[in-house]
Amino acid sequence: MAEQLSESTSDDTAKAIQKKQVTPLSCFSGAFLAGTLGILCYRMMVAIATTFAAKPVVSDKAIVLNISVAVRTLVVGIVALGAGVFGIAAVGLFLLGIQLIVKKFTNRDAAA
Repeated sequence: MAEQLSESTSDDTAKAIQKKQVTPLSCFSGAFLAGTLGILCYRMMVAIATTFAAKPVVSDKAIVLNISVAVRTLVVGIVALGAGVFGIAAVGLFLLGIQLIVKKFTNRDAAA
């Protein structure tokens, strides 16, 4: 019985994967969304870095200064990494959309 259930689940998953086609519109809308999130992450990174630069840590202890520098670097780095990932995803989706459009026109010309 468990085998039948797993077979039917895998068949349903395979059918769902086969039905879903990548279209240029979905690529461009995904690129727009990823680009927007990338720009927002970049602006947030600049705001965080500016805030950190405007408010230096005042302490006599070296360990406090080292930990605060490490935490600030990690925070800015993580936000920058998010901006970079979203930016690269946006460029990749945009180029995939262009590739699909070019492929569509070249196949149409070859069939005619």
